This record gives sequence, C-alpha cells and structure tokens, in this order.
Amino acid sequence: MKEKIPKETLTAAWAIALAAIAPMLDSTMINVAVDQFNLEFHTTIDIVQWGITGYVLALAIAVPISGWLMNQFNGKKVFIGAVIAFGATSVLAGISWNITSFIFFRLLQGAAAGIITPLMTTLLVKTAGPKNLGRVMAIVSTPMILGPILGPVIGGVILQFASWHWLFFINVFVVGIAVPLMNRSLPDFQPFNKASKLDVLGILTLSLFSAALIYGITKAASYQTFYNKETLIWLAIGCISALAYVINNQLKKNRTVVPLVLFKYKSFAASSAGLFLANIAIMGPMFILPLFFIHLHHFTTIEAALALIPQGVGMLITRPFIGKMIDQVGAKSVVFISLALSILGTLPFVFVTEQTSMVWLSIFLFIRGLSVGGINLPLMSDAYTGLKDEQIPEASIGVTITENLGASFGTAIIATAVAAVMQGTTPSISASLNGYHAGFLVSLIALVLIAIPSLFLTHKKTGSNMS
Repeated sequence: MKEKIPKETLTAAWAIALAAIAPMLDSTMINVAVDQFNLEFHTTIDIVQWGITGYVLALAIAVPISGWLMNQFNGKKVFIGAVIAFGATSVLAGISWNITSFIFFRLLQGAAAGIITPLMTTLLVKTAGPKNLGRVMAIVSTPMILGPILGPVIGGVILQFASWHWLFFINVFVVGIAVPLMNRSLPDFQPFNKASKLDVLGILTLSLFSAALIYGITKAASYQTFYNKETLIWLAIGCISALAYVINNQLKKNRTVVPLVLFKYKSFAASSAGLFLANIAIMGPMFILPLFFIHLHHFTTIEAALALIPQGVGMLITRPFIGKMIDQVGAKSVVFISLALSILGTLPFVFVTEQTSMVWLSIFLFIRGLSVGGINLPLMSDAYTGLKDEQIPEASIGVTITENLGASFGTAIIATAVAAVMQGTTPSISASLNGYHAGFLVSLIALVLIAIPSLFLTHKKTGSNMS
C-alpha cells in the first residue's frame, strides 16, 4: 500500500501548478481573437501572427536562462518573481494601443513564460521527491493539460461577453491568487549549483537553435510547404547553432546550460525522443481539430471548442490512476497501454466521412483523451530518473525545449500535410476531408514511432539508469 502524499507537499505542488495555468491558457486563448486584433489594430493576419509567434520565440530564448537563475538564486523567489512579471506584462498587453506595442508586450510575456515553464517542472520534481513524482505530477498537471482544450472555450466566452483586453487581464486574477499561496506554502529552494558560471555562449547558441527552428517551421506552415527559401534558411541557421552548441559543450567539458552528458542517461534520452514525438502526435492535431469541426460540420468557434470537451473528460478520468501506475510499475508499461488506446482513438479520424455522427466523433475523442496523460506523464517523469539534484534544472531546460520544438513541428507538419493534399483541388467537402485525413495520419505515424524510445523506459522507479 502506497503511503499518502504529505499535505504540505500537495499544497506546494498545487500552488506551483496554479501559477503555471496563466501562461498555458494564454498561449491558446489568443488564437480565437486573431480577427478582432486585425480590426482593432487595422492590420493584417501576417502582422498579428507576430504577436503569437513572437511569444513562442521569446519563450524559447528565455528557457535556457532559467537554468542559470535556478543555479544562482533561491528557486522560490525566482519563480514568484517570474509569475509576477507575467502578470504585469499581461496588463501591458491588455492595454496595447497599436500593433507594435502589442507585439512588444507579447515578447515580454513570452520571456516571463520561458522562465516559469522549466522552473515549474524543476520545483515539482524537488517538491514531490522520487517516491511521489508520478502521483504529484498527475494531479497537478490536470489543469495544465486541459489548457489547450479549455483555452479556446474560455477565450470564446470572453470575446462573446467582454472585449479582447480581458484575454490578458484575466491573468491578473490567477496571479493574484497564486502568488500569496506560493509565498505561504512553498519552501525555500536553495541554489542548485552556485559555483556554476553563466554559459553565455551556450545560452546564445541554444536560444538561437530553438528560435530558428521554431520560426522556420512556422514559415513552413505559412507557405504550406517545407521547401521554401525562408524555412530552409532558418532551419540551416538552427542546425549550425546546434553544431556550435555541441562544440561549446565539448570544449567546456559538459559545464554548459544543458550538458549533453545527460543523454548518457538512458531514461533521459528515451524520454526526450518520446516527448518530441508525443508533442507532434498530441499537440499537432489540436491545431486542426477545431478547423475540422468548423469546416466540415459548420460549427462556430465556440461550438468547435466545446466539441473537444469529450477529450478533456477522458484526460480527467485517467489522470489520477496514471500517477499511481507510474509510481508502482514505472513508465514503460503505462506508455505502451496508453499508446494502444491513443492509436485506437486516432485511427478512425483517418477514415471519417461527412456522414460520421458527432456521437462517434465524441467517442473517438474521449478514447484519445484517456490516453494523453498516459503518454506525456510517464515520459516526463522518467526523464528525471537517476539524475542528481544539480542536474534537475539542466534536465528541465532540455525537456522544455524538446516539448516546444515537438509542438511547433507537429503543428507545422500537420498543417502542411493538410494544405499539400488540398492544393490544386477544387474546394469541396471531399477535398477537405482528404486533407484532414492526411493530418491525422501524421499524428498516427508519430504515435507508432513513440513505441521505439519507450522500449528504453524504466519498469520501476528504482536506481540510476546510467548506461
């Protein structure tokens, strides 16, 4: 019988999770307001898109800096400071007076979110301890996993009954509740490695690597093909930056922001590969699912968001059990069972027709939802198996970058697949269906590929996995 998680541990973990809800919701709520921004700022979608893309790029650049902050300062104070900064920049974004100020404040928001995301994971790992890691992460990540589903719904409701400004002002209420709760319940986290020096070259090359790849992939989605000049140039810059980082890591003998020696840990390497593919398979379809309902079932934006609720319900049902299973049998078994469920829920979308009823579509989404936590959570928690305390911040940065790249790549490649199949065809329901079938097929292939790195995950949470 597993011992109960201490109340103070749960309270601290919930406080951390609550603070991270705002950035999670913010990145999805804004997507439903693009048309309003066009009208408000008298500009085009391409310009407004910088408010969305810029946020992601700023987040990617800030992530490596968070590791140095955790090594040098009290983790509690850094985290609370980043959350307050996110609240303040949300107010600024909400009072933007033109498109230039809007994009600038979104960049500041993204930078604050880039500090929050890896800190959240690091502090959760430290708070939970190895024995309770699976259960704590399963409980507290529930609202964060639901962010991509609830974000568009909340955003749609706000736009229906208020103005776009409240998409940002609502963050102030979350921050106002989270900061006092964290201040009271979080213990002080001593600097992880005060002797470490700021790896300026590593931060620059890693930030450029992340930003260049994400931007290049975003341009691929815009052009509806990866074979365009801008995408190829930015992907090349990303690859050169990655090579520069590897050389820097070698010269500094792994005393870098994300030491490549981490990949000698079997669980970390396997989890990183799995998380990259999981974000393609799970986050990628979140981009086309609302469009699928809007274009083929003629739903409104809010109706399309509500149609995704069965997936969220599936997530909620399984998450408490997933945490216990991870702690009891390890990550491998949980991932394989969840992969089977996810494939079962995704395969029908490759063959659906316009006659497929909403009842069946809801069932398929529900089955997909049952599996989401069982893929992401074991991979995330297993990434830290066998690591030393001082390696946790470095691992958190690596995991965050991997997830960001996977989600961006998934969205772009699925959007590109849909557009490529529909290109040159006469606009029709049949052509649209073929496009969406191709997008879901990409997700299905990624799910199957996750099985390969999952073979190297742990059976039980014991010992080190150093290979």
